[in-house]
Amino acid sequence: MATDDTPAPVEHLEIQAGPHTYDALACGPADGEVVLLLHGWPEFADSWSAVLPALGAAGYRALAVDQRGYSPRARPPRIADYAVPELVADALAFADSQGAGRFHLVSHDWGGMVAWALAGAHPERLKSLTVLATPHPDALNRAAAEDPDQHHRLDYVRFFRRDDGAAETALLADDAARLRAAYAGKVPATLVERNVRRLSAPGALTATLNWYRAPESVISVPAGRISVPTLFLWGSEDTALGRVAAESTGEWVDGPYRFEALEGASHWLPEEVPDVVTPPILDHIGRHHV
Repeated sequence: MATDDTPAPVEHLEIQAGPHTYDALACGPADGEVVLLLHGWPEFADSWSAVLPALGAAGYRALAVDQRGYSPRARPPRIADYAVPELVADALAFADSQGAGRFHLVSHDWGGMVAWALAGAHPERLKSLTVLATPHPDALNRAAAEDPDQHHRLDYVRFFRRDDGAAETALLADDAARLRAAYAGKVPATLVERNVRRLSAPGALTATLNWYRAPESVISVPAGRISVPTLFLWGSEDTALGRVAAESTGEWVDGPYRFEALEGASHWLPEEVPDVVTPPILDHIGRHHV
């Protein structure tokens, strides 16, 4: 793929998948190879705003979607509606909406959990996999069991899994002070304000927290072994996901694998250091674009 220095315009799309309608952003030619970008919590498609234009300018059809619970018209009521198989099916439907039999998958945080699960269950659909911040679920599960530091880093997940409203109340109290603090000053203030506004809508925060509540336990995300070409980028200052799980993730990848530890970077890689993560993403998908 040839790279053009001219930023590609961002399109606003609506995607119908089953009974739900999803809001999405897209860049690049309609006939370009599809690159699907999955965001994490508490993020939306526009967490990829600095990455999308570079992918589009390189000739790819880049698509980032406000996923289940984040799009107002894709907010089913039951916790079970947010189980990982449902989220994987959504991601496949997003790619289908662009006519992609096979596609590149780029992901961050909870989107990374979905991506690992999709890659393990449907390797035939992927040309490449890129995950930012999130170790393979089995690597994280083992680290949480054996490394006290990683176990305690996940205390927030245990709190979020409570379905008594305590997490929602705590996060939104005092003008959403705890929700704002989650971004640790690493995400642009305008984007934080936009996220807080959207997550303060009735039912929105609960829907996004249901991603944490649907699994049977804290890290019970089925992923299996990964055969597709994989790039894993992790920030050394990630407060949630530690080095032990990050460095052992390759043990679950059988296909071509590249791991980069970004020294000094935090958890919020797409927003904090897009200029650092975009070149390796482009390089990785460029190596596996046939």
